[in-house]
Amino acid sequence: MSERAPPVDLYETMGLERIVAVEPAGRAVLEYRATPAQCHSGGVVQGGFVTGWIDAAMAHAVMAIPGDEMVPMTLEIKVSFFAPTRPGLVVAEAWVVQGGRRTAFVEGTLKDAAGTLLAKASSTITMASRAKVEAAARAALGK
Repeated sequence: MSERAPPVDLYETMGLERIVAVEPAGRAVLEYRATPAQCHSGGVVQGGFVTGWIDAAMAHAVMAIPGDEMVPMTLEIKVSFFAPTRPGLVVAEAWVVQGGRRTAFVEGTLKDAAGTLLAKASSTITMASRAKVEAAARAALGK
């Protein structure tokens, strides 16, 4: 599989530690380092980071199937938060529940290093042509 990596600064902003697994069957595991800079009151990680970590894992799970020519675009995402996420290592795992040619239904979880379930998400993702997405981005930036 020849997967293109997101820009390094995106990975740094999100606190990516490592991509543990990306399996062609549609499963991915990513590790992130939650930091105090990502927290709001009480030392709890802001929910947007939690959502972003699971969303990124779900995107990796979907990208593992079609390869490099398609880009996952989230149509909808629902996140349930079960416990506060605190600074430290967190693990986002995602799997494709059902995939078609253009649409995939994906689920994912976020756990802390001890294995405590922090959040669970489900998402509907559409696959878009990488060439079209990149051309639209260049046009939007005036390049």
